[in-house]
Amino acid sequence: MATDIFLINISGQDKPGLTSSLTDVLAQYGAKVLDIGQANIHDTLSLGIMFEIESGTQSSAVQKDLLFKAYELGITAKFSPISLDNYEKWVNFQGKDRYIITILGEKLAAEQISEVTKVISEKNLNIDSIKRLTGRISLIRKETYPRASIQLSIRGKIESKTELTEKFMQLSRDLDVDIAFQEDNIFRRNRRLVCFDMDSTLIQTEVIDELAELAGVGKEVKVITESAMQGEIDFNESFKRRMKLLEGLSEDVLHNVAINLPITKGAKRLIDTLHSYGFKTAILSGGFTYFGRYLQEKLDIDYVYANELEIVNGKLTGGYIGEIVDGNKKAEYLQLIANEMGIDIAQTIAVGDGANDLQMLGLAGLGIAFHAKPKVKDNAQSSISSIGLDGVLYLLGYHDRHIDLLD
Repeated sequence: MATDIFLINISGQDKPGLTSSLTDVLAQYGAKVLDIGQANIHDTLSLGIMFEIESGTQSSAVQKDLLFKAYELGITAKFSPISLDNYEKWVNFQGKDRYIITILGEKLAAEQISEVTKVISEKNLNIDSIKRLTGRISLIRKETYPRASIQLSIRGKIESKTELTEKFMQLSRDLDVDIAFQEDNIFRRNRRLVCFDMDSTLIQTEVIDELAELAGVGKEVKVITESAMQGEIDFNESFKRRMKLLEGLSEDVLHNVAINLPITKGAKRLIDTLHSYGFKTAILSGGFTYFGRYLQEKLDIDYVYANELEIVNGKLTGGYIGEIVDGNKKAEYLQLIANEMGIDIAQTIAVGDGANDLQMLGLAGLGIAFHAKPKVKDNAQSSISSIGLDGVLYLLGYHDRHIDLLD
């Protein structure tokens, strides 16, 4: 039996029952739906249906009835015949690799989207779909926390993922926008563990610098901290030097610092959402367990691995207990927790800002440099610098409606 293939594109004002009415016409003629897709922007519908129908009388009749139904509904219908060869080429293309590109910012301008999609076009990649992940923004009411995100699903063969990532990183710097590039594989859709650095990631301060200020050695410690975070000196050596300068500080000071820790914007929203969807969370920090445990209780974190301060007679000795949690140990703990949970390392996410986070960012299935130092951003898989920590949710593909349901 000879058949025809058509693509009908519908546009016009959206209304209840529209899709049902059109597919009912197709059903009456025994049409086979080969593909269907719909988008709705500001109550304006764009609907596409590709269908196969018996050639001849059936083919002519279904087109006539669909046009009549469209007229009744007050919408526009356009038919495009599709050859069998073109259809088969399109079917074969669906086996190509799939990727997700997420664009994040306080606001998204046409230039930012244009430049990202220009790179996609230059690489001969096809955009399958574009989704807005953040809620609609009022043009009258001032937003207390402005954020915008869209997700592009793309398809095709990429010769060099590193080169593409570098292009997006450069665009991020030039256009003040975050661009994340991920493979759209089974692991991306089944992440189970998110691990955070603590200082300057989960909290908006470096605790050791605050302690140093209270001990009267703030300048000396801050210089060492910054050098270590930039990767200019060995973390372990910097840790020992900074700890020595804290000798004699009262334990009471630790409590006062802990209860005043500035939690990073979006952190609670992120962690509450992650737990609601069955994720486990961890703090993997080169800071101190004293503060990590405080945050664990406050934010309901599942695991904490950090450095243990040595305290004798209510004062810091300038020493520490156990091994130093440096970059290598963070990566080890990430793997340890994944093993304990019985998940693949590709199902993990790591978030950090400093050079001592690079090992765990590289090991995790998704490594995110958060408001990070230049060296860290340049070497991470993805970065977030434009909005709060809950930007991680958009990299996971969550829409605001998935998050706000939990509020």
